[in-house]
Amino acid sequence: MTERPTANLAAMEPLLVRAARREPVERTPVWFMRQAGRSLPEYRELRKRYGLFEIARQPELCAEVTLQPVRRHDVDAAVMFADIMLPVLGMGVEVELVENVGPVVAAPIRTMADVERLVVPNPEESVPWVLETVRLVREALRDDQAVVGFAGGPFTVAGYLIEGKPTREFKLTKACMYGQPEVWHALLEKLAEAFALYVRACAGAGADAIQLFDSWVGALSVADYREFAAEYSARVLDAVDVPTIHFATGDAHLLEERTAVGGDVIGVDWRVPLDVAWERIGHDRGIQGNLDGAALLGPWERAEAGAQDVLLRAAGRPGHIFNLGHGVLPETDPDLLGRLVKLVHEATMVPA
Repeated sequence: MTERPTANLAAMEPLLVRAARREPVERTPVWFMRQAGRSLPEYRELRKRYGLFEIARQPELCAEVTLQPVRRHDVDAAVMFADIMLPVLGMGVEVELVENVGPVVAAPIRTMADVERLVVPNPEESVPWVLETVRLVREALRDDQAVVGFAGGPFTVAGYLIEGKPTREFKLTKACMYGQPEVWHALLEKLAEAFALYVRACAGAGADAIQLFDSWVGALSVADYREFAAEYSARVLDAVDVPTIHFATGDAHLLEERTAVGGDVIGVDWRVPLDVAWERIGHDRGIQGNLDGAALLGPWERAEAGAQDVLLRAAGRPGHIFNLGHGVLPETDPDLLGRLVKLVHEATMVPA
């Protein structure tokens, strides 16, 4: 493994922020997408009494859920307990999070009239509870730990709004793109504007970094990504001054395209070896990833070998943030997540 440069241990900025800027760090920062909730028994107890949106609307409770995995796993960042559909609630969209299904939209967006009814809200008025939660979490963390706020990519959220529920085919979405491009672009304009305001407000409230989850953009070809998605993601990523992480899955054909769109760090899934992905996006960007989360469902030795392979491919270069290739699976043993954090920290620690 390449020798890591000695970090300025006196630096009090969060480890993740320094890594996102490709500065020397004392160890590789670790956090997990969907670390808040899902696999934690303490979260499951809360969900017996509260729905996800109910938790999100109560800042002290939401901060507690956000901080649970930080305390349990000693990760280097708290990712806000939220959902990519939260910002659209203030736009006039009725969404229900259905267990084992995902977001279900009461009245899918299909026409120009549907788009025109959407409003672009002021986050301080539409989601003040989200911003208060960010403030509470930032106050509770150590200086070296980061708060990660996030938003969905306009394409991904538009897919939910048009389809009405999760899909892997995006037939209605593509029918709108191809058959009613004026409706598509009007919708994406509003989503990009609303999400830019949302992430800017989160950063203003104390989020140290922002991740854009364009989870399903891999459903697009390169040409369609350029025509129907790229500029809208760029607007959201350009809306903040804090470091940004640009994430998607199943998009090996779009790595260069996403890099061109923006993001200080490019999040990659497990399908492409980390070193190969980093060569493609260029070493002037940070990279996040990319252990397959399913490796944690097998014996520990499997996850251990996978993590060591990721670190070997990162080779100690500045700019690596360790994460899974997607979110923590609900069946994951929380103890293994803590064990994984310890492995990465110990393997990458710079001698004092």
